[in-house]
Amino acid sequence: METAELIEIVDREGRLLADAAAEAGVDAPVPTCPDWRVRDLLSHIGRVHGWAARFVAEGLTEPVRPAVEAAPADAELVSWYREVHGRLVDALTHADPEVKCFTFLPSEAPLEFWARRQAHETAIHRIDAESARGGDFSPFTPEFAADGVDELLAGFHSLDRSRVRTDTPRTLRVRTTDQGAVWTMRLSQDAPRTERHGEGAADCELSGPARDLYLALWNRLPITALTTEGDEKLAELWREHSGI
Repeated sequence: METAELIEIVDREGRLLADAAAEAGVDAPVPTCPDWRVRDLLSHIGRVHGWAARFVAEGLTEPVRPAVEAAPADAELVSWYREVHGRLVDALTHADPEVKCFTFLPSEAPLEFWARRQAHETAIHRIDAESARGGDFSPFTPEFAADGVDELLAGFHSLDRSRVRTDTPRTLRVRTTDQGAVWTMRLSQDAPRTERHGEGAADCELSGPARDLYLALWNRLPITALTTEGDEKLAELWREHSGI
């Protein structure tokens, strides 16, 4: 996806998140994150936005930790989030396209990385806010949902910290039914190795519309929302150990 489109998504998703949080109220529980209330969600995503904006706006080339200062009082929390989110959108929008800064997944263009990462960070947490509010989730385009699956499988779960591992080599396939996108994950005692194709045999295949795959693989829908063919233990392995 183009960087400008991803920035537009960051903007839209953050506005939806704030609106849903305001409707839910900051003390509402977040069903998709059982240990959280909306105040925890806003505090988390606000700090992440501020952290990401610093890399882009200041051109930081070394990692820094997110700020640890306390979020404001409940009555000001939604407004605070809207302000921090606006600063992130502004930083992304006005950044030099060639900006050099730290990224934590492989990327040729840091601005594209941060736009993509914050688009999916915001979108998944928007789901959390809407789950607290109740009612239907706002839609995603299939293209964006498939991109989120790709970032998760080929990005986060290529890192050493991934806990999706097996004692003996296994193959997990993930297939969209509306986008033609397919990923093959080679599982072993090492970090998964993901290939963007559907060649060869697989021990288990998870399939569904891109939107359902996106939400289920990010653990915002039950894995049973997907069609499972083959060894269901690999679907259970994902459910239990794929959290980021």
